[in-house]
Amino acid sequence: MAFNLLDSVKGLISPDLISKAASTLGETEAGVSKAVSGVVPSILGSIISKGTSDIGGAGSVLSLAKNVADSGVLGNLAGLLGSGASTAAGGINMLKTFLGDKLGSVVSSISNFAGIKESSASSLMSMVAPAALGVLGKHVTENDMTPSSLSNMLSSQKSSILGAIPGGLSSLASTIGLGSIGSAASSAAAGIRREAGSAIRSVEAAATTVERKRNWWGPLLFALLAIFLLIVLFRRCGSESTSSTTPMDTAVAAPVTAPSAPVSIKVKLPDGSELDAYKGGIEDMLVTYLNSTNSADSINHNRWFDFDNLNFKTNSAEITDESMRQVQNIAAILKAFPKVKIKIGGYTDKTGTEDANMKLSQSRADALVAALKSAGASEGQLVGAEGYGSKFATAAADAPDEERKKDRRISVSVREK
Repeated sequence: MAFNLLDSVKGLISPDLISKAASTLGETEAGVSKAVSGVVPSILGSIISKGTSDIGGAGSVLSLAKNVADSGVLGNLAGLLGSGASTAAGGINMLKTFLGDKLGSVVSSISNFAGIKESSASSLMSMVAPAALGVLGKHVTENDMTPSSLSNMLSSQKSSILGAIPGGLSSLASTIGLGSIGSAASSAAAGIRREAGSAIRSVEAAATTVERKRNWWGPLLFALLAIFLLIVLFRRCGSESTSSTTPMDTAVAAPVTAPSAPVSIKVKLPDGSELDAYKGGIEDMLVTYLNSTNSADSINHNRWFDFDNLNFKTNSAEITDESMRQVQNIAAILKAFPKVKIKIGGYTDKTGTEDANMKLSQSRADALVAALKSAGASEGQLVGAEGYGSKFATAAADAPDEERKKDRRISVSVREK
């Protein structure tokens, strides 16, 4: 069954949790339930807006979601309630990451919509934000998602999130950065109705004139005029329908078909050197992780960092010349963090036999280890290389190559730091 982010998060908000929230916040269960109906899609919408903005935004969401999932927050959602809890403060910080200075406006809108205090609306949002990120983090970890594949997945969820925003909060769609699906189509429909009314009135006027004059050419004139007006009307309908639906579809699919160009950054290492890399790329995310002292960033063998600029020649384990810069960057990171030990994982898509896929993924993982050693990485820091074939591939063998290429990757797992 396809993953549905909205249903997964809503499934966590049980009647028992609603009751506990109402008691803790001093609100009615009806008011809390109504507020949650607006809180969930609002928060998910803001996450989607950031995660589909560019590769850097997707990388940021990916990292934060994994951290939250690893923290075990999903096992104690009720503990996130209450303005005095440090976890609640963490929830507010997450909300500020996605909503910025719009947070106050969203809180106020939900408060007015549900008839609860603004402090209660804020507390509910502080509970739902970590829950939403925890669900997302669990999904991306289980599916070994990259910033690119996460962006694509979030784009596919956009219409269901927009559809879940209650009518009384429809203005929040633009506030959280998702726009409003259907507004263009509604405007076009209104225009078409106006055109139709105008055409009908014109035909009626012509008919009246013909009736008054009762000339022998009257019926012919009436028929020609009606045909002409109908042709104009249908052409206008087709034109406005196209112009109203195409931008809507493009907006939904933009992160998939036309992602923003990667943002170049300098990644600073403990030894003072700097690497040329991309925001949200493997160098950026790996160094951030290695520098982190947060308990959520402790060693986790299920946590992998995907290379985003490493390619092999077709059906071979030969690394392309253009990919060597990222290989050298990872070797430099290992030198700067001498205590770090990593494992390399190789993955393929579902095309071909599984035996061939296992061999290819293993040979590519081994090739990367050899390349890292040649680039100066310590052999003691490279604790293994394993090919997983298509075991974790998500796209079908007959899917378009654009989808299958996300399954062809090499990843790094930190085993000691």
